[in-house]
Amino acid sequence: MRSRLQQAGLVFTGLCAGVLISLNFSANADKAAALAPLPVEELRNLADVFNAIKQGYVEPVDDKKLITHAISGMLSNLDPHSAYLDAEAFKELQVGTQGEFGGLGIEVGSEDGFVKVISPIEDTPAFRAGIKSGALIIKLDDTPVKGMPLNDAVKRMRGKPKTQIKLSILRKGENKPVEITLTREIIKVQSVKSKLVEDGYGYLRITSFQENTAAALIKHLNELYKPGPLKGLVLDLRNDPGGLLNTAIGVSSAFLPPKTLVTSTDGRTPDAKHKFYSSPEDYLRRSGQDDYIKNLPAEARTVPMVVLINGGSASASEIVAGALQDNKRAIIMGTTSFGKGSVQTVLPLPGNTAIKLTTARYFTPSGRSIQAKGIAPDIVVEEKANGSSSMRLREADLEHHLENNKDGKDKDAATPAKPQSKAPAKSKGNPSRDEDDEASEPPSRELASKNDYQLGQAINLLKGLQIMQNRP
Repeated sequence: MRSRLQQAGLVFTGLCAGVLISLNFSANADKAAALAPLPVEELRNLADVFNAIKQGYVEPVDDKKLITHAISGMLSNLDPHSAYLDAEAFKELQVGTQGEFGGLGIEVGSEDGFVKVISPIEDTPAFRAGIKSGALIIKLDDTPVKGMPLNDAVKRMRGKPKTQIKLSILRKGENKPVEITLTREIIKVQSVKSKLVEDGYGYLRITSFQENTAAALIKHLNELYKPGPLKGLVLDLRNDPGGLLNTAIGVSSAFLPPKTLVTSTDGRTPDAKHKFYSSPEDYLRRSGQDDYIKNLPAEARTVPMVVLINGGSASASEIVAGALQDNKRAIIMGTTSFGKGSVQTVLPLPGNTAIKLTTARYFTPSGRSIQAKGIAPDIVVEEKANGSSSMRLREADLEHHLENNKDGKDKDAATPAKPQSKAPAKSKGNPSRDEDDEASEPPSRELASKNDYQLGQAINLLKGLQIMQNRP
């Protein structure tokens, strides 16, 4: 028996060494880690468990399944965003960044072994059904999700269009779970939407940061400028779960001077230490790609601007908000963002699989870490006129979340924004609420709705800035 375990230990040692070499970790790791010997005793413990399962588990278990689960467990216990991607999940990740995939349209995370909704994607089955951030999914059809790997839960929710799945959801403040049956669709996400709210006041909404989002943003800006110059612009990043880093840099570049620092990243390896500027080499994914920023209306870089954020604004949307805030380009309004300030690198493995590994933290131009803190708005405006906002799950609430490595060092990052003491007076024709009794209603899902209280306050602020600029 002991001989077998020793052989298994050698096999696992060789396996781990092979994985490290194939991922080229030894070339990128710091010298101390590169020279450190492999933990042979711990690998033998792993081999003991592997062998015990193979010999004594009630049913036979495939070797590949056991090793895959071991890899998945290693990653899922690091932080909420590191994960093992099987062939299907890897393909879905690649397709998802292109703006089209099959499923329900929910951005999810894990919490205490359950699946929690981070944010529903706009214009999807989940969004139309009223599923909100912070909801706890406890069953998929008749299968409890307690202890189910997050990737498995995501795979169950995705599937062929026109097929149905029943979700049992537990919401805060409710004693019983709610059962919702959703029909899967091909989710084609239109990541940028726009509207001329009033004469001279434009509205841009970004729902996620996909490959073509920044180029689409330029097209929408040109449409907004067709009737004439804008007096003010609102960029809505509320409930935007994020996406591609280079796209966030491209969106920021549309509003910042060329070669302005947008964000920086810092991690253990040389590749993880980088500064990103509003330059084509940082926002274009491949050489020879058409520079969409050349088609930008010149006035877009100087128009008075408000950015709306909330607890559903995460990752790439926080990069944009932080860049525009630190460079004094826009006023950030709303409530504190989600706080996902980490960078995930996708490392391909054989068999069309991959691991998604957290490799760095990102920072705003002034050096603030967003991780587990979020972007604090310059002006706090709650979702409703009565001063209330819906409860939201944030990065700091997630199990095993990465700590902010600047806690106690960055006084500016820790300073909360001053709340808005009094809502600005409504002016005729602005898109804020018309009656006080509407304040208790949830925000409308209509694009640039007149019942959108936060948007109304953003327009009021822009009008106030316009009046101040026009004073002699």
